[in-house]
Amino acid sequence: MTLSSVSIQGYRSVRKLYLPLRQLTVLVGGNGVGKTNLYRSIELLHAAANNTIAAEIAREGGLASIFWAGGKNLAPDGSFDPKYRTDGYRAGEGNKLILEAQLELDDFRPSYRIELGFAGIDEAAFSGEAQIRHELVESRDGKRNVRLMERTNQALWARGADGQREVLDQHVLASETALATIRVGHPEIGIVRQEFASWRFFHGFRTDVDAPLRQRTRAITSPLLASDGTNLAAVFATLRHIRGDTADLDAAIASAFPGAELVVPPPEEFATFGLIFPETPKRTFWPHELSDGTLQFLALMGALLSYRLPSFIALNEPETSLHPSLLPALAHTIVKAAERSQVWVVTHSQPLADAIAEISGSRALEVARDDEGTSIRGLNALGQFDDD
Repeated sequence: MTLSSVSIQGYRSVRKLYLPLRQLTVLVGGNGVGKTNLYRSIELLHAAANNTIAAEIAREGGLASIFWAGGKNLAPDGSFDPKYRTDGYRAGEGNKLILEAQLELDDFRPSYRIELGFAGIDEAAFSGEAQIRHELVESRDGKRNVRLMERTNQALWARGADGQREVLDQHVLASETALATIRVGHPEIGIVRQEFASWRFFHGFRTDVDAPLRQRTRAITSPLLASDGTNLAAVFATLRHIRGDTADLDAAIASAFPGAELVVPPPEEFATFGLIFPETPKRTFWPHELSDGTLQFLALMGALLSYRLPSFIALNEPETSLHPSLLPALAHTIVKAAERSQVWVVTHSQPLADAIAEISGSRALEVARDDEGTSIRGLNALGQFDDD
């Protein structure tokens, strides 16, 4: 299933944005323009499927910290007034976050929309906690949209197997998503939930002395990398000893570290890995000895070249801690992964964006920011680029 577009309204630096996605989407821009906010917006859709969206927003400081707060505070007559924002709403009236995603799988084209706001006075919720005000799952049928599920506050209905609306009496808390709660008798909703839940997000890996990447892992067949990289050794062991094919992985390592060899011993109770460098051919460097940048690069290889890739992979600033000499190999691996998975990359590095564009033929999108918030240069409100 492909994520064809995402719409974001009222999230941090993003006032309102509709962004169509490709099989490989690369966003590049400087500090403070809102690239990470775009990344986090999609990660919140993942959290909605896992019923953790309220907790994720709480980790960011709560709703008051994440709502759109840009603008010049201009009143309708053009004068400065702190009670007004650029979008014309009085402060407080526009306090909502709306996320929407459009998916495609052959003839099944579902969309999911969620709106969050503050709790009402009579709701069983904490005052600063994110509350789901509205949820909607639709499917495109020819030229019309068919509503499969709708939730307004605590009122919830879904379309049953006979095509009729069924009011669901299950109690959904204001901080819980209906997408995660509806489980039986509604397979279309389950498909959307499973799709969002399967996505993987990688925003740097710990490389300190106690980092999971530096530890042995239990020898368990691991077809894809965990978001924190805890099973990296098992991912490499699965490729080498279960799949029996590490050609792409070996090529990437040879490109990044000419003459180096990845060592993956047959695991017994635990799995581990190491690198042999041409300067020291009789010495294996194990994870606890590798440099931060080398370990970061190997973790990215595990994320992008694992036995089975998720349908959607998001990388946030993958160039962090990497020497510039490693960027061509990383670019090649990203493009290779996009043959098996939809890939979204957010980066500060123009050289990395240029290398990906040269290999894939797909240009990077430049993220910008002004008084109207975060935007994509050349992208109009209809989701079309000026030079298309």
